[in-house]
Amino acid sequence: MEFAVVRSRAESGLQAPPVLVEVHLSNGLPAFNMVGMPETAVRESKDRVRSALINSHFDVPDRRITVNLAPADLPKSSGRFDLPIALGILAASGQLPGECLLQREFFGELALDGSLRPVRGLLPAIMVATREGARAVIPRDNTWPGIPLPAGRLLPAADLLSLCACLRGRVPFDEPKACPADNAAATSAADLAEVLDQPAACRALEIAASGGHNLLLFGPPGTGKSMLASRLPGLLPPPSPDTTLTVAALADRAGLRPAVAGRAPFRAPHHSASAVALVGGGSIPRPGEISLAHGGVLFLDELPEFSRHSLEILREPLESGHSMLSRATRQTECPALR
Repeated sequence: MEFAVVRSRAESGLQAPPVLVEVHLSNGLPAFNMVGMPETAVRESKDRVRSALINSHFDVPDRRITVNLAPADLPKSSGRFDLPIALGILAASGQLPGECLLQREFFGELALDGSLRPVRGLLPAIMVATREGARAVIPRDNTWPGIPLPAGRLLPAADLLSLCACLRGRVPFDEPKACPADNAAATSAADLAEVLDQPAACRALEIAASGGHNLLLFGPPGTGKSMLASRLPGLLPPPSPDTTLTVAALADRAGLRPAVAGRAPFRAPHHSASAVALVGGGSIPRPGEISLAHGGVLFLDELPEFSRHSLEILREPLESGHSMLSRATRQTECPALR
C-alpha cells in the first residue's frame, strides 16, 4: 500500500472543520513535500516526524513522500498534525495496518524522541469529533480539570511507539488521566455573605443575578464597587454541562486554563484593552473577553476610561449573543456573553 488517509481537524473557533491527511509514496529521488496551505508550524513538522519515526525504531521510506492536507483552501496551523502525518507514513509504507486508523481522529505534536506533547486549543476539535461518533486519540498530557468529556471516546497516548502497539491491538489503550476539579479554588471564591453594611448593593446584585440583568455600579473610589462585582459569580447558578464545555473550549482556544468547573466565569479586562481584545480577532481569530465570559460575568472596571470605539463594538455581540470574526483567509463565530 502506497497511499493512506488519516483524519484530523483544524483550528477554527469552535467549529473545528475536518482535515484529511493524505500520504502518498512514489518513486523518485527521496523528498518530503507538503501541500494544502500549511503554515510555518505545519511545514516544520516534516523534520519532527522524520526524527520521531527514526527514534521510535520505524523505517523512514527512502522514497518521494507527498502529504496533502485537504481541503486545500483551509489554512492549517499548529503542531497537531504531526501525529496523523507520522501515522499516514507508517500506513502507506505498510508498517501499520490501514484498518486501525478507521473511525478515529488523531491529534498531537511529536517530540524528536517520538513522545507526544500536549496541543493548545484541542478541546473544540474533541467536542466536534466525539459528537460525530469518532474516537479521538490525543496526547496523554492534554487534561481539562472537571470538564465533562464523553466517556469512552478519548484514547490518550504517551508516544508514537506505544500508540502503534495499541492500534495493532497488542496492548489496550490507557484510561484518560483522572484530573478532578479544583474544589479548593471553588470553595475559596469570594462570597457575598462576607459583605457588611451594603444592603442596597447586595440586593441589587441578587436581582441582577436572578434575572440575568446588566448592572451599573457607580460611586466614589473605595466604596467597594469592585469588591461587590467580584462576588456576583457566586450568586449565579452552576452552568450546565454544555455551557461548561463551551466555556472550557473557548478558554482552551485562547490558550488559557478553563475556569473552575461548576462556577460561572468572571472576566475583568483592563480599561486599556483594545476592541480586538474585547470581541476577539487577530490574524488567526481567537475569542475575546466577551466570549470568554460566556455564561458568566464581564466586569468593565473604570467604565468611562474605556474608549468609545471599544464600548460601541460590544453592542452587537451583546444583542445577538455571538460575535462573527472575519479575516481575509478565514471566518470564525464565537458565542458571546448571554
